[in-house]
Amino acid sequence: MDRIMIAATHSGAGKTTITSGLMRALKDKGLKVQPYKVGPDYIDTSYHKQASGLDSHNIDEFILPKDEIRNIFAAYAKTSDISIIEGVMGVYDGYQSDSDYCSSASMAKILNCPVILVIDARAMAGSAAALVKGFVEFDKDLDIVGVILNNVSSENHYDILKQAIEKNVNVKVLGRIPKNSDISLPSRHLGLVMQSELDDSEQKLQTMADLVATYLDLDEIIKISKAKSTWESKRAIKRSDKNLTLAVAFDKAFNFYYPDTLNIFKLAGIKLEYFSPISDRELPKCDGIYFGGGYPEVFARELSNNTKMRASIKEASNNNMPIYGECGGLMYLGDYLIDSDGDKFDMTGILSGYSKMSAKLQRFGYCQGKLNEPTIIGEKGQIVRGHEFHHSEFITDLEPVYSMEKELSDYSIKTWAGGYRYKNTFGTYLHTHFASDYNLIYKFCSALEEYSESNL
Repeated sequence: MDRIMIAATHSGAGKTTITSGLMRALKDKGLKVQPYKVGPDYIDTSYHKQASGLDSHNIDEFILPKDEIRNIFAAYAKTSDISIIEGVMGVYDGYQSDSDYCSSASMAKILNCPVILVIDARAMAGSAAALVKGFVEFDKDLDIVGVILNNVSSENHYDILKQAIEKNVNVKVLGRIPKNSDISLPSRHLGLVMQSELDDSEQKLQTMADLVATYLDLDEIIKISKAKSTWESKRAIKRSDKNLTLAVAFDKAFNFYYPDTLNIFKLAGIKLEYFSPISDRELPKCDGIYFGGGYPEVFARELSNNTKMRASIKEASNNNMPIYGECGGLMYLGDYLIDSDGDKFDMTGILSGYSKMSAKLQRFGYCQGKLNEPTIIGEKGQIVRGHEFHHSEFITDLEPVYSMEKELSDYSIKTWAGGYRYKNTFGTYLHTHFASDYNLIYKFCSALEEYSESNL
């Protein structure tokens, strides 16, 4: 299980573009590259998939137990030539400032993975050596084995940087990426724009891959990725024999899914049937529906105009079909959505309430919910860990299902209520990974089985 992590000194240093370019460049050399992303981000992984041709899997220390992180890594790394992990924020940035918990550094140590540090070298010279030295010596248990210099202005600039770093720090400079505005990626309120929405994403990616192949030492990167340890995935997921089908909403409005969660459903014996709430006119034949997050606010008009699909979903809910919606899914399950321009669009009308966009970020970061009553994903008292990241609020008189809490930077606990239910429909702003606790998948499977048996 050869592996390397691409981390950085800070957010915006170029991790995603360089990581994606490296994945494509190694793929172009004939290697099977397995991508991963530290943290809960759904968007960076879309670029990884385009670059490598394989699903990128999120590995997150807050949401997933450490053993499950290793299981997820091993399950997909075992069939690849090299695994490339993109870090999150700066390499030491974690859940709290006095700990590396949930940081790239912590993940690298969990997976015994060497790290390449990306430096934004614009307007720097000898000071780059002091910066690298600080990162290398900050945690002697972290194996930083190389440096990539981004935004280098000239060959002379590169020589100055390389000499300063290699003279003062026991780390190899693996190359540079020249300044190039053609490879920058656009962003919006939830981060980078999804790869699938960019007409020129392939052109940008190949440009980046060509730069990587030209200016980075790929042979050395392959060499330092050689595995120091290996292990087997020890997953044992109970499998249903009921021939269940889960309809998964997947289009430009709904695409925030963890691929490993979808694979867990399949391991549990559930067939996945993908459909589009925008373009399809009715639900596929199924025993339940899963709405991930995404951008219903961006595509609200198209969703609202598909009246047949909205009616089909509402009828399924009224017939007690299990329906689970996260974030954008919650918004779609409400009566209507008010976008940032104040325009109102009808949604499915299952959950009594509406979502309203705000310029202000409503919730951001890791949190967990405790179920106050039984739902399709857990019994009363079940703890569900995940994250929230949304600019909308859901306004309703429904009784909340979750007691939510988040630990703040001063270690105080912030609490609120969330998550709403109607019959077997459950919507929440909380994004989770079903591998965080297998009881989530078993409870959802049980709900699908009960619905299937009641409709024989």
